[in-house]
Amino acid sequence: MELNGIKPADGAKHYKRRVGRGIGSGIGKTAGRGHKGQKSRAGGYHKVGFEGGQMPMHRRLPKRGFKSHLLKFNAEVTLSALEQLGAAEVDLVTLKQAGLVGELARVVKVIKTGEITKAVKLTGIGASAAAKVAIEAAGGSIA
Repeated sequence: MELNGIKPADGAKHYKRRVGRGIGSGIGKTAGRGHKGQKSRAGGYHKVGFEGGQMPMHRRLPKRGFKSHLLKFNAEVTLSALEQLGAAEVDLVTLKQAGLVGELARVVKVIKTGEITKAVKLTGIGASAAAKVAIEAAGGSIA
């Protein structure tokens, strides 16, 4: 193989189509744009969502809802999940290792879903009012 013999694989390259170069080319005269109308003109087009002057869909429909971009950093854990975990002391690292919260979680809160019988000490983790009562009734604490 010589440097002057190197060429691209067959079909890898193709010539740029030159439109509007006479009837013999097959794409002369209107150059594939059809006859008349906005799309046939040079520079004649419209912005995305334009509906010919009609009130566009994104303005006809009401604005509704909101989703915080900080939600991915929040997580919640149930009392029944803490019961199954079976650890005496629970913190953010413990929950991440057990797979109960995502790796991105920074703020974790315990919610009262299910029951808890084991004494659990929570450090750096919040709890709802009902969950706090249930944890303290089982002999646990929240720090």
